Amino acid sequence: MGITNTQLRTPSRNEGFVLIALVAGALVYSGIAPRDRLTWFMEVVWVIAALPLILANWRRFPLTRVLCWLLAAHALVLIHGGAYTYAETPLGFWLRDSFTALGMQVERNPWDRVGHLMQGFVPAILARELLLRLTPLKRGGWLVYLVLAAALSFSALFELIEWWAALAFGADADAFLATQGDQWDTQWDMFLCLLGAGVSLLLWSRLHDRQLALG
Repeated sequence: MGITNTQLRTPSRNEGFVLIALVAGALVYSGIAPRDRLTWFMEVVWVIAALPLILANWRRFPLTRVLCWLLAAHALVLIHGGAYTYAETPLGFWLRDSFTALGMQVERNPWDRVGHLMQGFVPAILARELLLRLTPLKRGGWLVYLVLAAALSFSALFELIEWWAALAFGADADAFLATQGDQWDTQWDMFLCLLGAGVSLLLWSRLHDRQLALG
């Protein structure tokens, strides 16, 4: 509640243009000839909705620099998954081969695991910023709990969306579900989201506080 926009450390104008151009360019390029058009749309709709929303509210509610970079990184993960489907992403195959070279047996394309890790890693800082700026909540145990709960809630919502997509589109939604034959895929998704949120808080909280002018 007492944090003013002038106290925030936000991206510079040039830095903001770079982030916007990077995300918008990747989004447009991914939409030219995606592997599966339905999957592409369902994966990137978050980016299509979020980018105009952030820009439209920037003067009234700018975001911290670390959050902007995290949101851009999350957008690129979603866009890459949407363009190729999560089971067939080139970066996912590269990760699988890299893990195999290190002696770790990975039988599936792990890009959807990366996506669900990011589903907690980035929204954790978004939730933290919104809670600190829009509510009387202070730093401490309740903040950590609510951030983790928000990340898990978002993950649960996404799993429900996958279920609804499966009911609505049947086999056409298989690429979007990206279970790759894993019966525990939903549980893994939610665990990785929670893990990503916890790691993100450990990594970014101090920097985030400085950019919020909290110390």
